[in-house]
Amino acid sequence: MSQTTEATPAPGASLTHRQILTVLSGLMLGMFLAALDQMIVSSAMKTIADQLHGQTLQAWATTAYLITATVTTPLYGKLSDIYGRKPMYLAAISFFLLGSLLSGIATSMYELAAFRAVQGLGAGGLMSLAFAIMADMTSPRERSKYSAYFMAVFGSASVLGPVVGGLFAGLDTFAGVTGWRWVFLVNVPIALIALLVVGRVLNVPHQRVDHRIDYLGALSLTVGLVPLLIVAEQGREWGWASATSLAMYAIGVLGLVAFVFVERRMGDEALLPLRMFGNHTFALGNTVNFVLGIGMFGGMVSIPLYLQIVKGVSPTVSGLMLLPMTFGIISATAISGRVTAKTGRYKLFPIIGSALMAIALFLFSTIGTDTPAWLVMVYMFVMGAGLGQCMQTLLVAIQNDAEPRDMGVATSSATFFRNIGGTVGTAVFLSILFSTVGDKIAEGLRSAMQTEAFKVALAQNPEFAKSLQAGGGSGVDINNTEFLNHLDPVLARPFLDGFSGAIDLVFMTGGIVMVAAFVLVWFLREKPLSTRSGLERVADAEAVAV
Repeated sequence: MSQTTEATPAPGASLTHRQILTVLSGLMLGMFLAALDQMIVSSAMKTIADQLHGQTLQAWATTAYLITATVTTPLYGKLSDIYGRKPMYLAAISFFLLGSLLSGIATSMYELAAFRAVQGLGAGGLMSLAFAIMADMTSPRERSKYSAYFMAVFGSASVLGPVVGGLFAGLDTFAGVTGWRWVFLVNVPIALIALLVVGRVLNVPHQRVDHRIDYLGALSLTVGLVPLLIVAEQGREWGWASATSLAMYAIGVLGLVAFVFVERRMGDEALLPLRMFGNHTFALGNTVNFVLGIGMFGGMVSIPLYLQIVKGVSPTVSGLMLLPMTFGIISATAISGRVTAKTGRYKLFPIIGSALMAIALFLFSTIGTDTPAWLVMVYMFVMGAGLGQCMQTLLVAIQNDAEPRDMGVATSSATFFRNIGGTVGTAVFLSILFSTVGDKIAEGLRSAMQTEAFKVALAQNPEFAKSLQAGGGSGVDINNTEFLNHLDPVLARPFLDGFSGAIDLVFMTGGIVMVAAFVLVWFLREKPLSTRSGLERVADAEAVAV
């Protein structure tokens, strides 16, 4: 007769706090891996793009990662229902490890984008599976309490990531390897430790649910998303109504139509079963997640660029200046989690959160070259406080209204739609930035050239004057912005003002998007939170069936 150990609870049993924390230790390490990478890369991306001479191409490295993470997220949910959460979580860490190794040897922005896509194959499972496992172990009502542990992971990563990323990005070489490459290679030892810990502690009962895997749905979704994101990135070069752009629109639309057709034919085995959209909370909650992803990623991509290009701070300092946002996320999540666990009420938090995010983005749209750093950091705290009240609350609402058999798909759907929004937001907002910054810089240069101070400074920098004349007055290559760090402040001012103005437009667009999220979330129906965990609900369903 087999015995149930403290680390391996019996099927259908309620887990003790100690058992939950034991499993949580493995989940937190996997999430730390993904969160740390996100913070390290975001703080070092400007340096990486400069080194690979691809500042205007940096959206590829971000969107490639998000595309694969997005498409694989629901696949992990299905596969984990069949083979168990543990083997799929280990697979996710392994993909992330491989992608990190490859990214560390990239020689161009296009190579980096391809290798980041491999990383995304793992990232798609690291987040969604962790939340699915928590849904198995805890009830929606008590789950809010444990979200504080996850936020502690994000907080630690937010503190360490910018420091580590800035340190490596600032080094010419380390151990014989170019400094910025360690931004990715540092993941390797962490991933190896995560594999060992998860292999040892992640022992949650698994009851196999047989599924057909919707690979055709994943393929058609990819065909639908990739061309649309490519045209969002390249439209400014091709022309939005050019033949190439129109072809991308057509392929993307056909891919999305094919995706809907495939999902309808697959029924319950679909990547995203269409019947689930008949659930009000699922449909509206994920619509808000999509819009939230657009605003969230749009803001988070633009803030480090503003700090490093316009304010001229190092990647390390830039990352540390993001700490108010992290503090806002952690504190808002902790407070909303405790209130939700105590009262069972949650709708108010995404309403307040989306309002705060909209306000923060509109405030960001007013910042300029001379805006004091402390004021920017106040706006960051407001942004973080909004995010902290939205992300976890919307996930709990979707999980609470999902059937036990749909828990994996329901959980992954929240990450799925937020990532799609993030992918769209990153591509579109960076496209807005780099399609407008050139004109704004040129306009600033024309005005500056009328001033005596600029003429004197230009005469003292003949090489820079030649580079301007080569392009009819705006011929400086902005794919590498390092020249701004050493340029006479008078000559640099039109460039800083140009970047600041273009980034302000991005923030304004993000604010308008978040107003839409604020309106939508009012229609979310608040349902009482269940006090039964996923494992207990499965056992209850089986008992009724018998």
